[in-house]
Amino acid sequence: MSANETPRAYDAVIVGAGHNGLVAAAYLARAGRSVLVLERLDHTGGAAVSTRPFAGIDARLSRYSYLVSLLPEKIVRDLGLDFRVRARTISSYTPVERAGRPTGLLVGGGEQRTREAFARLTGGDREYEAWQRFYGMTGRVARRVFPTLTEPLPTRDALRRRIDDETAWRTLFEEPVGVAVEETFADDLVRGVVLTDALIGTFADAHDPSLAQNRCFLYHVIGGGTGAWDVPVGGMGALTDALAAAARTAGARIATGHEVLRIDTDGHTAEVAYRTADGEGVAAARHVLVNASPHELAALTGDVAPEPAEGAQLKVNMLLERLPRLRDPDADPREAFAGTFHIAEGYAELATAHAQAAAGELPTTPPSEIYCHSLTDPTILGAGLAERGYHTLTLFGLHTPARLFDRDNDAVREELLKSTLAQLDAHLAEPLADCLATDADGRPCIEAKTPLDLERDLRLPGGNIFHRALSWPYAQEDSGRWGVETRHANVLLCGAGAVRGGGVSGVPGHNAAMAVLEHT
Repeated sequence: MSANETPRAYDAVIVGAGHNGLVAAAYLARAGRSVLVLERLDHTGGAAVSTRPFAGIDARLSRYSYLVSLLPEKIVRDLGLDFRVRARTISSYTPVERAGRPTGLLVGGGEQRTREAFARLTGGDREYEAWQRFYGMTGRVARRVFPTLTEPLPTRDALRRRIDDETAWRTLFEEPVGVAVEETFADDLVRGVVLTDALIGTFADAHDPSLAQNRCFLYHVIGGGTGAWDVPVGGMGALTDALAAAARTAGARIATGHEVLRIDTDGHTAEVAYRTADGEGVAAARHVLVNASPHELAALTGDVAPEPAEGAQLKVNMLLERLPRLRDPDADPREAFAGTFHIAEGYAELATAHAQAAAGELPTTPPSEIYCHSLTDPTILGAGLAERGYHTLTLFGLHTPARLFDRDNDAVREELLKSTLAQLDAHLAEPLADCLATDADGRPCIEAKTPLDLERDLRLPGGNIFHRALSWPYAQEDSGRWGVETRHANVLLCGAGAVRGGGVSGVPGHNAAMAVLEHT
């Protein structure tokens, strides 16, 4: 698409070709609407991409987002996507030292193995039985709430009636989740494993009165109606490649290298100004769907921008020549790294790390979690790598808000990476550095991204992976029928910052498309 073309009117112009924008484009185009997608970068996918970050190494890593839970099967089915996920046989492994010896908690591999792992760690069945009761409750909530994500927003009271469990409602929607964690579990390590789902991408304490941690926890346990986090076959880019193909096949036009500068609207028709390498242009549309943050939307429309909620994560991608051996003699690295490998995530450790970061200091014991995509899906490794024992590792660090990197992003990144890997090394029988592969230039295959890096690369305000603080999945005073509406009648928010946004779900894209189709 050339910036010198005569402007054409579309039924919908979509700003941003991340996965939500592509979902909206595919739905609208399949419904017979004319659709133009404008993407600033030279490729589609946004944060849901697979890349080869290490020179000369044929390993496609899910560079930013990496697991799938919230993507409804309905969207995959509706759009006829050639996309699959695989379940992880192990949910998590958490190493710890008890009574002077290394051990750990393995969750997964069957009910009996999990029960035995709890008994070895805690000396009895109490914690396992509490675990079963607690996640039985969240599972019942998931089965009731997840189907509502692709329906018009329920009211708070309607969702409460649908859940039909006052204890669950109080636990998840009214009291800080730390209350339930402390009342339900006695073991510090078990408490920490439960709490981590409330903190991924969210900077909050277990008892934060805002309940930001509760909203994060809710979205982490309702995916698919089960809370399972699955591995995308072929990497996350396989999903967005399938979505782009579905949108194009249906007739949508996708223009990369087109940076949107401005949206002018009178509520009935709109003009979207953009810039390319060849100049500037304008596209006219009946509706504009913005797959960007509310902060970016405000900049495009000239509205007052909302206060950004800063991100708080360190994202590290690695390629190993082999999986490292563990100090825990009972742990198989192929199992331990297949699920979520928790590091320094005991309950007290998480509280200390949050308090230190809130005081403007890097956590002395930075918490993080790791998983190995290639154990579940070796297709992301090029010819010969899997056979030679190579594996990917993805690390997600917690409690590292963007403010900590303001003084010197590069220096703080290196300092934090060093201390984070030191926490991992404490549980390994050999240093991780000895297992890292090297690229074609002889450099270790490891890269780290801070919130400020994500803000620069992906325009996430404050590096927040959810675009803003997560919202409850029910109607608020100004949330509209689908949770995608803005103050401009024909401009909709279809990105992660919509109500029921966040994560790789496609839900905001679906809901924005439904809102358009209801009114045309």
